[in-house]
Amino acid sequence: MKFPIMGDIATVAVISLDIDNTLSSALELMIEYEHRHIVVLDDKEFRLLSVMDIIKKQDEQISLQSSLKDMDLVKIPVIEKYKNVLDALELINDRNEHICVLNRDKSLYGFVTQSDIVANIDPETLMESYKLQDFLKLGRKVKMVDKDAITTNVLKEMVSNSIDNVVVVDRLKAIGILTTKDVMHLIKEQVNMSLPVSTYMSSPVETLTSSSSIKIALEHIKRKHFNRVVVVDEDGNFEGVVSQKELITLTYSKWASLMKAHQNELSEMNLFLEHKNKEYEVMATTDSLTGLYNRHKFIELYRSSYNTMIQRENKLSLILLDIDYFKKVNDSYGHNIGDNVLVHIAQMLLKTLRNIDIVCRWGGEEFILLLPATDLAQALKIAENIRINIQNTVIDRVGSVTVSLGVSEVLEGDTMNDVVQRADEALYLAKDSGRNCIKSELDIAPTL
Repeated sequence: MKFPIMGDIATVAVISLDIDNTLSSALELMIEYEHRHIVVLDDKEFRLLSVMDIIKKQDEQISLQSSLKDMDLVKIPVIEKYKNVLDALELINDRNEHICVLNRDKSLYGFVTQSDIVANIDPETLMESYKLQDFLKLGRKVKMVDKDAITTNVLKEMVSNSIDNVVVVDRLKAIGILTTKDVMHLIKEQVNMSLPVSTYMSSPVETLTSSSSIKIALEHIKRKHFNRVVVVDEDGNFEGVVSQKELITLTYSKWASLMKAHQNELSEMNLFLEHKNKEYEVMATTDSLTGLYNRHKFIELYRSSYNTMIQRENKLSLILLDIDYFKKVNDSYGHNIGDNVLVHIAQMLLKTLRNIDIVCRWGGEEFILLLPATDLAQALKIAENIRINIQNTVIDRVGSVTVSLGVSEVLEGDTMNDVVQRADEALYLAKDSGRNCIKSELDIAPTL
């Protein structure tokens, strides 16, 4: 078996334009060809303009006549079209999901994404025993909005959380979906954004049940040309969304087995594969920006910590932390400075907490902390120490920031969802109480 070269799997129907053009010109091309991304030619470099970039500029009330030169566009890694697909593995990660494929003269030949790699792995050979429910992350905040939500607010949420779609629900039933592709047309047509999101959603939304196999999900994505799978339970209630990016982590195991089955072709790749395997293990469990554990790893750590609590008959508490007014930081200083704030907060949490404590990035500007051998009263003291330390720290360009915290104690019989929900409710109360403060589950339900 020979692995394909990049020229064989690249999408050659790529739309591109010079960086001297305007946002309006780019939007026209994206709508005409129904593409969510466009390659921007910047001298000898290639950059990526996405629908999300345009939505952000719309939110900042920047004119569509602005030059692409004024935008901080992501540089795309490149690879020549005669290179083996294995050579592309090291270029694709959490930050680089796209690769430009070049001719020998360095001109643009085509475009490759993570989904192109998925499409070149036969779904029949993947493990059919894995179900979508195995991929739905426990405690995850799903991307859903009520049908009566105002479209403007929904778009702001998409921008602030960097999500490319929301599922519209009516009493937990998925009735539609709004994607960045739909948003392109809304911006172009200058529709009334104060109307409910149900006015502009695509409906009906195609779903799969959580008991469907990964094989079925991959076939569904390929057949429908979707970027995601909307998952419901057996009663049709919305459970979550699984993206191509998440499914690709499963396909890596298939890559590994294929490689090992063809040692003659891949003998020189052995050291490379060993390195990549360790790298993917780290990628699967850590947040690429802060270096903290990610949400997926937190699920595993919660389960082991809960079992230890039961076995040793001690306490376990949880803190949910959110940076106050973080959107203002991004709007005022840019996302690079915002990222620096997140890294700074992550480092401070690691320095403040004990070695046995677990710190994870929960998503966006939220962090979650798990405190073994700690009751609620002790957790509140730790939370106050964290709040004061962050408030008293000066961060370059930004100055000081504050955080709001919600605290809950794990009880025997609790699921992770139960504990996180109580902490989340306490966190929202802290925000409603003026921010830069701490609330616990006792403030939500004094009878606990």
